[in-house]
Amino acid sequence: MRIYLNTLGCARNLVDSEVMAAAIMASGAQMTQDPADADAIVVNTCSFIESAINESVDTILALAVYKKTGNCRRIIVTGCLPERFGEEIAAAIPEVDIFLGTGAYDQITDAIAGRFEAGTCLLPPPASRPLPTRAAGRNPSTHPVAYLKIGDGCNRHCTYCVIPKLRGRLRSREAADILAEAEDLAAQGFNEIVLIAQDTSAYGLDLTPRQSLADLLDRLAGILPGTRIRFLYGSPDHTDAALIATVAKHPAVAPYFDLPVQHVSARVLKRMGRQYAGPQLLKLFENIRTAVPEAVLRTTLLVGFPGETESDFNELLEFLETVQFDHAGVFVYSDADDLASHKLPGHVPPAVAQERYERLMTRQAEISLEKNQNRRGNIYVVLVEDRIDDNLYVGRAAFQAPEVDGIIYIEATDMTVGDFVNIRITEAYAYDLKGEPEWPV
Repeated sequence: MRIYLNTLGCARNLVDSEVMAAAIMASGAQMTQDPADADAIVVNTCSFIESAINESVDTILALAVYKKTGNCRRIIVTGCLPERFGEEIAAAIPEVDIFLGTGAYDQITDAIAGRFEAGTCLLPPPASRPLPTRAAGRNPSTHPVAYLKIGDGCNRHCTYCVIPKLRGRLRSREAADILAEAEDLAAQGFNEIVLIAQDTSAYGLDLTPRQSLADLLDRLAGILPGTRIRFLYGSPDHTDAALIATVAKHPAVAPYFDLPVQHVSARVLKRMGRQYAGPQLLKLFENIRTAVPEAVLRTTLLVGFPGETESDFNELLEFLETVQFDHAGVFVYSDADDLASHKLPGHVPPAVAQERYERLMTRQAEISLEKNQNRRGNIYVVLVEDRIDDNLYVGRAAFQAPEVDGIIYIEATDMTVGDFVNIRITEAYAYDLKGEPEWPV
């Protein structure tokens, strides 16, 4: 059989798809990049916010056409969409044959083989199955960068977030298993390894004895000195002095802190269920920059949350000005009746929320441009990721995370994808940069 697998959403979903792809190939099936050629189509979905839900549904319906025009005999939908909506989504999209929730990824080969009745919706509790280990295998698809999932689930109760429902409680992998998989990836030529989880900096809090992200990074840097190690999806309240000191200690660990704060207004944070306040955040970022002078800061901000006033928003805007983040993502609050925040009074009109979003994004673009302009003339170690033309490559420095930040265009000949090279920055834009090799490399 030939299988087409489409992945939507975040890097965590991508790793789930890579594990499924390995299982599919181990069963004797082949992967194809052409849905028209596929005997079965798998869509691994996201349903975190409304736009992601819409994208998932649109993708499913577009691919379902191949049941009529192609070879497809079976459409299988996995992940967060069926987990969030259950039997409701199964009834709404009859084109789909099998739905597998986030706790049922291990049933993918049975679903492809047709061992379930049409319309089946498998929704075991997300935390009921052990996390995939190194032994399960995976098919990494993002060379020369590899994402390494170190845990799943979340123990928080943020009122705007559905992740605990979709992924269950916090579950961390054993460090030895993570280290072994990291060595495998490095041996396969993946020169940047990105640690991910729902809350990466909470890693190990559920293990006995307790472990920590700081300890894990320390051990990874010890066995992979020539590999760039990065961690994403952290949290302010779990970023302690030990973690900051570990980043400062190891050149192999990118000095990159991805810490979504969402907001800084005390009243908004309380409504969100976040366990910190604006002054704590300012102190945290000050501590990071003191201990790690070259630190790069990224955050995520949420505007239009129920009850957010103009005064609350201005406090957030002032915070953005004060901290001067290198990178920031801004989202407009996405409401749904299965969120605790849905019941809060004072919902912000969409037009007002959009206007606030645009103001934050405009200011952040100005800050990012200024920071990039200050990088002109400097030399950075860049991982070459792709060749896009005869004399044009793209890559990233340590201050740029894959997918979410800008890239560096490299004007050069005869470079090798996957190599680290010294690049002098020649041009700067709001998000991207341009440079040329600084020989010798």
